[in-house]
Amino acid sequence: MSEIAALPGDKIASIEEYETGYNTFDDGDMVRASTVGKTELDKEARVANIKHPKIISIPKVGDIIIGTVAAVMSSMIAVSIDYINGKPTTSKVECICSTRNLRKKNVALVNDIVTLKILNHLNGTIHASIEEPHLGVLFTKCRKCGKKVVQMRDAIKCTECSWIDERKLSTNYGNSDFVKLRE
Repeated sequence: MSEIAALPGDKIASIEEYETGYNTFDDGDMVRASTVGKTELDKEARVANIKHPKIISIPKVGDIIIGTVAAVMSSMIAVSIDYINGKPTTSKVECICSTRNLRKKNVALVNDIVTLKILNHLNGTIHASIEEPHLGVLFTKCRKCGKKVVQMRDAIKCTECSWIDERKLSTNYGNSDFVKLRE
């Protein structure tokens, strides 16, 4: 194993020679560093890793993440990742999720807590999906008055002002500990 200092974005190895490991990502041509640290090339397993004193959590393809919606655009949402497979992370990495194929006016709004599935890493961006039934909004508040909401089939209704709003709700909506933490 060889160790060399690396900065985020540095080329570590070719994808023909090594696979991505901890704190690295595949840009389609090269394995690159996603954090500052020491390069560790495992020649037997053919895996490239970056050793970092604090492990920065980058979700892998297929991981289930829970995060806070940071931005809403016309056909996608940006989500700040708070949990990866149920384990908290402090790296504040963001992913994007396409909402183009969903027939909802508001899939999720800023500050909603959502659960997503990681689809891929493409061009340095983490892409996620919200389309499966267990994926979607876990916690939200009324967008008019900011008070508590209750589920009504596939919509939510405010307990104070009776505003009804459409969201892509998870089948786990209201059953999560996040509701207790955020009230």
